[in-house]
Amino acid sequence: MSGGDAFREYLAALLPRVETELDRLLPPAATPPATLHEAMRYAVFAGGKRLRPALVALGARAAGGGEDEVLAAGAALELIHTYSLVHDDLPALDDDDLRRGRPTVHKRYDEATAILVGDALLTLGLAALASEPAGIAADRRRTAVALVGEAVGSTGMIGGQVEDLAAERAWPDDPAQALARIHRGKTAALIAAACELGALLAGADAALRTHLAGLGERLGLMFQIADDMLDQVGTTVSLGKTVGKDARAHKLTYPALHGLDESRAELDRLRREAAGVAASLPRAGDLFGSLIDYLASRDH
Repeated sequence: MSGGDAFREYLAALLPRVETELDRLLPPAATPPATLHEAMRYAVFAGGKRLRPALVALGARAAGGGEDEVLAAGAALELIHTYSLVHDDLPALDDDDLRRGRPTVHKRYDEATAILVGDALLTLGLAALASEPAGIAADRRRTAVALVGEAVGSTGMIGGQVEDLAAERAWPDDPAQALARIHRGKTAALIAAACELGALLAGADAALRTHLAGLGERLGLMFQIADDMLDQVGTTVSLGKTVGKDARAHKLTYPALHGLDESRAELDRLRREAAGVAASLPRAGDLFGSLIDYLASRDH
């Protein structure tokens, strides 16, 4: 079995259960206002990888918990992630017409609907985290909402997006330091929260939660560097979104600042660092290791 195959098989087996949870959490398309609920489902069921729910499940496994009991929380996190994609595609932000090979929500519907779809997915995701899974202690669910809220807030994902947009207008005086903040905010914060969330809900102690969050941050940085590289060397068909946009927008990315060769070297450095962290886990280290290989070799 080659690098990443074990995680691919794990993800494929998990996917139908995640889709079932997403379908359960989302209102039926015909529920008034029908256009909004139809558009929410259009955004969510567009063929995403479901990486973040898988990280929640792996976090629970690493803490000795059951995956089934945290899948609802993983699906809630996917709703929040999808909100970020819908808003990211808007003309005022990254202005993209394609997402996962289909017209983005503001192209399929309109900008106002896309904004409200994102709002609705975020609030539904947070509400689901507060109430799901029902069998888990309420104090853990409250902590889960606080954890995810911080990850996506002004010091996390949204803050990273703000700095990303600001750098399009003019790169800051210290672009390397700004780029590190952007990557840790807009991508790594939610991925780190996903790893920690599963462990939290499974009753992990603070030390294991911190360990998994650190692993998640490295995974997020790997994901973003690979994503930025693919924008230069990938194709619209393989990625399902417009390529070459980063250069046209003068975005501050790792390849733009350091070049492709150094980007590959940094990706490999993070891979080795993350593999060392995963190997020290008492459980699920093998699957996390396969996930690291999967991220290091992704082509879409």
